[in-house]
Parts: sequence; structure tokens; C-alpha cells
Amino acid sequence: MGKRKRAVGDHLIASEVGSTHPRNGAAVTKQAKTTGQQPVTVQIIAGTYERILHGITATINVGGNGAARKDAVALEFADTFLFNAHDSAVRCLALSPPTHQEKISLASGGSDQTINLYQLSTRASMTGPGHGPTLPSLVGRKIVENPKNRELGSLQHHAASVNALNFPTRSKLLSAADDNTIAVARTRDWTILSTIKIPIPKAHGRPSGDTAPLGEAPSGVNDFAIHPSMKLMVSVSKGERCMRLWNLVTGKKAGVLNFERPLLQAAGEGRWGRGEGLKVEWNTLGEEFVVGFEKGAVVFGLVSASFVPERLHVDGINKDSKPKGIVKISPSSKIHQVRYVDHGNNDQIGPNVLAVSTENGRVMFFSTNPASIRNSASSDLGHQLPICPVIGEIGSEGGDSKSRVKDFVILNTTADGSSSMPRLLVTASSEGLIIIWSLNLAQSASFNRPASPSKSINGGPDGGPSDQVVSAIVPQVGRLLGKYETGNRITCLKAFIMTEAAEGNATSHSGLDDAVQLNGGPEDTSDDTSD
Repeated sequence: MGKRKRAVGDHLIASEVGSTHPRNGAAVTKQAKTTGQQPVTVQIIAGTYERILHGITATINVGGNGAARKDAVALEFADTFLFNAHDSAVRCLALSPPTHQEKISLASGGSDQTINLYQLSTRASMTGPGHGPTLPSLVGRKIVENPKNRELGSLQHHAASVNALNFPTRSKLLSAADDNTIAVARTRDWTILSTIKIPIPKAHGRPSGDTAPLGEAPSGVNDFAIHPSMKLMVSVSKGERCMRLWNLVTGKKAGVLNFERPLLQAAGEGRWGRGEGLKVEWNTLGEEFVVGFEKGAVVFGLVSASFVPERLHVDGINKDSKPKGIVKISPSSKIHQVRYVDHGNNDQIGPNVLAVSTENGRVMFFSTNPASIRNSASSDLGHQLPICPVIGEIGSEGGDSKSRVKDFVILNTTADGSSSMPRLLVTASSEGLIIIWSLNLAQSASFNRPASPSKSINGGPDGGPSDQVVSAIVPQVGRLLGKYETGNRITCLKAFIMTEAAEGNATSHSGLDDAVQLNGGPEDTSDDTSD
């Protein structure tokens, strides 16, 4: 029989004879249109110490379901997959850009020297939260299985723990490990195209926290970052107080930038600090990059005007990369992750906003805008570099939380920021807690005015900077939407915005035979269009 629609308040409810629940997503789609905003579904992937990959979807509905306030948010979580990925802890994750076939590649690296490959669907399942029945569960959690999520195989070309993964394009996967190599794999057939060998550092004593065998030096690539032009790569390694620049066009070294002692002291590295870079990240325009240390970070800018992606001169970048600012955490805390905020098409935010997660449960946002840095106080440790001002933070006020933020992801819900939730922040703590925040940096009062100078107090016991920094109260720039307890200790995190669900895709098992498998399956050459 045909459906009969009737208006109830501000919502349209589709009723069907003999059924009180819709059997497809048509009714839900029409209901969401009346609220003015479509629900947003986020696919979250968490790697854990327990050797598994945990997939979770979060459906966010603003002002729906008869909410009294238009800005009220309804958030529902559901488990999507649980892969027994590795034989030891998962160290890193990477997501490829989506393809035209509405699929995305997931790579996970672990301490077992293995890179596992998976294929995920970018479409939300119609059996998700609010769309009908879910699978039964013994633990009381909703389970929504997507048949298009599947395992492709594994790569075992590294001889040590895999520390970093990156998909610069859909056709290439780069991986770095403790065997001092960075490998380039082609996703069409998962063939290793090239391997960049990093020099093994010379041993200079036994630094604090060194885990290398007796008589050997700590070695391995901690992290690497690829320039948006795909011509340059920056890497930081263990046991080295420098960063290396690589020409990706020729696959050769482009230069080495040493970290001077005053610079390391200004970044929070004391007398007994290792002085090695732990994280490195480029901003969205490729105009600057940041190197993260244990308790601070240094922002490097490209002073030459020739660093336009079309006219990038790779061989001279080591001469034009100059430190432009210091990122200091107050109160002092260990840094776990650094990422730039993707501003999209919103010019009000700009590309020079840096997010840093800390040991004391916060995510702090710093402005690396030259105008803001110029008005900040300079560091007092012999290295005349200004301090990047803090424009906001998310987390516990006063930094009294004991749950460290191991990783986080910032997602743009709209390209122009016109939504009431222009950005989402997904954080993962070492205790297994995933938190979703609504991030709005434009609401920060200190963002739209010049930064006020901050006073630093020196005199640390080990010759480094003191932990005490006197500054203004940092505003909270986020709104808590929901929490999810995974029950596992999280080490890394990835997430992406899913597209709208298509009718019938939850029960259809077609489209599984077009995946590129490592066991001789059919090849998909449509993704290998760019290098």
C-alpha cells in the first residue's frame, strides 16, 4: 500500500500500514530536511595496544528528533568492525583519499613489522543509528556491519616496527620504520617502487630513555611529512638532533638542518633531553612546517618567495627554512600529536592555526600567523625567537586531567564553514575514551585581536626553561558533543566524514570483487591517475 504523510509539529513522519518503523531511509531523509541540516556521520578508526583496529560510527543530528532547541545535538555511536590486525601494538594509521567508487583505503602499521591493508566504504549504512534494526550485542552496544569493509592483505617489506604511514595520493603509500628506511609502494598492485635509506646516527653516549642495545645507537624514523606539492619530504629520526629534507622527484637527500642548542632549550629540551624531533607536519598551503619535540615545538617558515608549489626549488630549501616561532605548553606537559587546522574555504580562520595534544588531557590551539607572532614575547634563552600565542584550547580547565590525548583528528563538515558545526574534533585518550567536540575557533575572542605579550620565567634546574609561564586565561573553543568508551588503550586515531547512505546498500554485497588484493585478485587501475 502507498505511504500516507502527516505533519506532526515541525517534522514529517512517514507511516505505513502494519509497521511503526520505516523500512528504508526515505522517511529519515525527509525528516532531516525539515530541520535544515542533514545528519553527519563520522567513521572513526582507532588503533590500540591490544593489537586490534576498532571501527566506530558517530551519527550527529543537529536540532532533530523534536528537540526543543535548534542547536541541540543528538549523537549516536555504533560499532562497525573489529579487526584483529597485528601480533603486537598498533603504532600508526593512514587513510587514502576517497575514490570514485566510494571506497577508501586504510593502512595500519604495528610493532610486528607488518603493514595491514583494508578497504572501507565511504557511504553510511542504512542500518545505522536511527535507520532501523541493528545486529544483536551481548555488551549492550549497537553493532552496524557494512559488508563493503574488508581486508585486502599485508605488506612485510620492513624489518622493524612501523612508525609512520601516509597516502599522499590514491596511487602511493609511504611508510617509515625503525630499520631507517622510508618505502614507497604503489597501490595499484602494492609493489614497492623505491626505498629511501636514512643514515644511521653515530652514538654519542647513552641518552636518557635510550632503549637501543648495548654498544648500539638508537635508530629509526620517528615521523615524516610530505609537502603539498609532492616534491619535498621532511623526516626526523631517533638519535639525531636534526631533520632531513628529501627531494621526492629524484629520491635523493636535499639537505640537513641541525637543531642548535639554544633552539632546543627554547623548545623545552633540557640538558639531558634527547633533542630529536618526534613529529613533523606541513600546513595546508605548504608555507611552513612544525617539528614537535617532547615538551615543545618549533615552527619553521619558508622565507623565500619562490616557494610556490609550481616553482618550488627543492635543493635550496635548507637555506630558506628559518625558525619563526616557539610553541610552549603552559603548564608544562608532554606533547603527543601536532596537526594544522585545515581552514577549507574559510578565510576567517586562515592556514596558520596549529593544534597540539598534551599529556594532561588538553588540545591547545596556537596562532602561527606572522602578525600574531610579531606581537608576542621573545624567548629568553639566547635564541631570539617569539612565542606563538595560544588562541584557545579544548579539554580540562587547569590541565588537571590524568588522561593523555594520544591522537586527534579535525574534520570539516562544510567547505565554507556555513554550518552550525563547521568543524568536528575527535580525540582519543590512552584510557580508551573517544570524545567528539564541536570546534569553532572564530568564537575565540583572542583570535581576532593581536596577541598580548606573555611573560616567561627562566631558571629550570637542568639548565633549560622553567615550567612556569605566566599568561592570560585561555578560552575554551569547543563544545562537548559525546563520549564513547572503547574498553581498549588507544594508540592512534583516524576519522573521515561519510557520505549519505544509498537505499539498499546495507543488504547489497555487490562491489566486493573490485578490490585490489595481494593474493592475485583483479586490479583496479582507475586510482592510479596521479603520482
